[in-house]
Amino acid sequence: MSIWWSLHLRREAASVPLARRFLLGTMETAGVDPDISFDLSVALSEACANAVEHGGDRRDVGDIDAPGALWDTWDAWDEQPGTASGQYRVTAYLDGEKCRIEVADSGPGFPARCALRTADQPESDQHQHQQQYLPPVGAEDGRGLCLIEQLADHVHFGNRPGCGAVVSFDKVLKWREGALLMVS
Repeated sequence: MSIWWSLHLRREAASVPLARRFLLGTMETAGVDPDISFDLSVALSEACANAVEHGGDRRDVGDIDAPGALWDTWDAWDEQPGTASGQYRVTAYLDGEKCRIEVADSGPGFPARCALRTADQPESDQHQHQQQYLPPVGAEDGRGLCLIEQLADHVHFGNRPGCGAVVSFDKVLKWREGALLMVS
């Protein structure tokens, strides 16, 4: 058996703990080991926080009732490339021995120089890359992507065609005894 779900969330701070609780509830119900669930929930929180902060033009968030506002939450994924979106999408798959999570937004995407770690990258390249992109010690921003890389087994940061960023990561699951969704 497998479970997958997708949430379309508004780009506002309150959506981050909502996505995290949804993931934790799903994993608890399925019987995933709590340590694995915690790691994935922290990584998801970081990815969602980035989508909220960087996922599009802020003018449409919270201004839905403003005069002349034509924003519709259900039409955000049908927008033309390059237009701002007031929402982002979280998708999670629990299938067999792995959980894969993807967070996609409609922001400007990652800069070209920000092609981060992939599963195929040798360990020595990963260390050199991490040294190059680690934020300064006193920085308040820039730690989320590094944290996601440390908590997940495989990570991919990329851009959606047209406009937007996609962060996907996965982790091998461990199960509690008597789990509903155990690997067969």
